[in-house]
Parts: sequence; structure tokens; C-alpha cells
Amino acid sequence: MTRLATPTLPEAVDWTAEYLGHLTCDAVAKSGRFTGGQQVADEALAAFDVSGYASKRNEVWPESRRGASALSPYIRHGLLQLPRVWDSVAGGPSRDVKKYRDELNWQEYSRHLYARLGTATRDWIRYSVESTEVWDQEPWWREMACVDLVVSELENDGWLVNQTRMWLASQWVNRGDGYWRDGEDRFFRHLLDGSRAANRLGWLWTTGGGTGKPYGFSRWQVEKRAEGLCEGCQLNTNCPIQEWPSDPRVEKVSEPAGLRSDPDPDATGGPIDVDRRAQPDVVWLTAESLGDDDPALAANPGLPAVFVFDEPLLDRLRLSGKRLVFLAETLADLAERRDVEVHLGRPVDVLAGRAPAVTFAPVPGWRRISGQFDLAEIHPFPWLRRPRGGSVASFSQWLRS
Repeated sequence: MTRLATPTLPEAVDWTAEYLGHLTCDAVAKSGRFTGGQQVADEALAAFDVSGYASKRNEVWPESRRGASALSPYIRHGLLQLPRVWDSVAGGPSRDVKKYRDELNWQEYSRHLYARLGTATRDWIRYSVESTEVWDQEPWWREMACVDLVVSELENDGWLVNQTRMWLASQWVNRGDGYWRDGEDRFFRHLLDGSRAANRLGWLWTTGGGTGKPYGFSRWQVEKRAEGLCEGCQLNTNCPIQEWPSDPRVEKVSEPAGLRSDPDPDATGGPIDVDRRAQPDVVWLTAESLGDDDPALAANPGLPAVFVFDEPLLDRLRLSGKRLVFLAETLADLAERRDVEVHLGRPVDVLAGRAPAVTFAPVPGWRRISGQFDLAEIHPFPWLRRPRGGSVASFSQWLRS
């Protein structure tokens, strides 16, 4: 394990290249659109106007037509917690508020599903979906203007509107005959908001693995959501997605245990109150909760914060450099207000012999790592709604549980 110099905002890219560049899948560079950190997250939330969201959220191009909030990178890393974002749109037009809060509920649903099933979501599909088309190109054939636009945003910015995530996922599996997990991994490497909860669930539902009803991507969506884009495409008169994709072969398969009920929702959701075991001497920050409002951080203002870039994990994942730059910027921003230690190695080695306070994280990695050393305090995760014991087989069933 190695303690690193704490990054600063002006040097975040160079810092990432020096200390983490050997762990990335591409050259280290900053996102073309986003900067990490609490201060930027707060500014983005304050600037977001929910008015018109319901009608504009699916618009793609030109960018001036888009109505998406673009808050997801900050939500994913706990810089903006879902309850705070939920409250921030109160008082807006009722139709827009409802639609936006539906999307926040979807984020929460994905967290509940992943918290309960864990890594089983990697192998879980309720329906096996196989393309019936013959596609001789790469699934994301970049001679298509629509695909090139979206893949460029994925690789340069690390963010996509939800509509184009559906385009790429559908194209990958339902027409391009790619394996869904390979496509999901490619998203995960690049998306600043990439999580095994929301990202994986989106792929499962879009490609039909969760519902048996694949989303079909065709020229119709491009012309509707990206007006004028097809006109400049070199394949305009020979569009390979002119028609709806052929119906794929769909076969129902067995469901994972725990999908319909949870015998221990309190274990899934973590503590309701602070679990105090000893006097803490540091606050352990995880990628799930890096904001100033992190419960463990807020409860211990005088303690140093410790973040560990998990080297074995990053070596396996091979994330894009822009994802690691975003994290470095977030830590640099936090270091302007309190003492921050940054390490490269294994969390268990860094934290062994210390007494960390930490906020519960509803992900399998946190459960695995936190069980390997003594924790002084475990703080509740800031759920929008705590997990319950009912079915999570679908979003609607989850809402009713």
C-alpha cells in the first residue's frame, strides 16, 4: 500500500496520470463536460430547472434541446443524495416534478435490487434474448451518425442521456448480436455515473433480459429525438436501421433467489441508527458516498477522511481515466475543507489497526471489505426509501411493496 500526495484541482489530471495511469483502459484525460467535487455538484443542482423536464428529457440533439438534469454523476457518488435532489424540485410544474421523481425512484429501485441480489445480477436474466438478424459490422458501427455521436459522448464526456443509452444497448444486443454483459462492461468503464446497480439494470430492461420485451432501436427514434442528424449521415440513403429490428428469440429462464421476497430487509438496508462500537479516529470514504453530507463525515468533522483507490480492483476493472480524474477532482475539492488521506492499495491493509467511522454502502464490495477489519461506527445509508421485504421483480411491484 502507498499513501499518495493529496490531489489538487489544477493538477488532478496530471496526478491521476502519475499515480493511476497504469490502471486505466485509455489515456488519462478530463471529462469533456463534468468536473468532480461538492462545490460543482451544488452549483449544478442549484442551476437545474425541472420545468419542461417531462417533454424534453428524451431529446438528444442538438444539445440545446435536451432537458436531462445531468446530475447523475454527482448522485452516483453521493455528492447529491437522492432525498436532497427529491426535495429540490418541490414547487415545480406538477407533471415535470412527477416525471423527474419517477426517475429518482428508478435509481432507488436499482439500488434496492443490487443491494438484495448483489453479484447475482451479473448472471441474472429472467429472459434469454438472442438476435435473429444478421449483422456483419461491429454492434456500434460508427459510420452511422447516430452511433458515432453517442459513442463519442460516452468516450469523451463519460455521460449519456437515457434515450441514447437505450439506443446503444438495443443496438448492441437486439440487432448487433453482442453479449449484453460485454456492452454493460463497456458502459461501466466510461460512464462517470457507472454503477453495477443502475447501469446493469438499464441494460437488462432495455435488451429484454428483465422483461422479455426488448426495446427496438430504429431510424424513427433518431429522426424524432435528433432532428436533422440523419441528413448529414453518409448512410442516409442506405440506413441499416431504417426498419424496426426483427423480433429476437426470447426464452424465459429461472429467477434468482430473493427476487420475490427478502427475509432480512434490515440487513439489505443497513443500520437505521448509528452503530457505535468504539471511538473513531478516521472517516473511511467509499465511492458510494463522497459528499460533504456523507453521514459519517458530517458526524465527525474533526477527523481525517481516508479514501483508498483499490489497486487490485482497478487493475481488474480497467476504468477510463476520466472516471478516475473525476474522483481525484472530488477528493481535491474535499481537501480544501478538511484533512484528506489518499492511498493506493487494498482498503483492508490501509485501515487495519485504525478505528474508522463509515457510512453503510449497499454494494457487495462494501460488505466484503468491511468484514475484514474492525469498524468504530457504521452510519445509516441515506435512502430515499428504505428497502422492504416485498418483490423487486419489477419497478411497479417494488413501488407497491
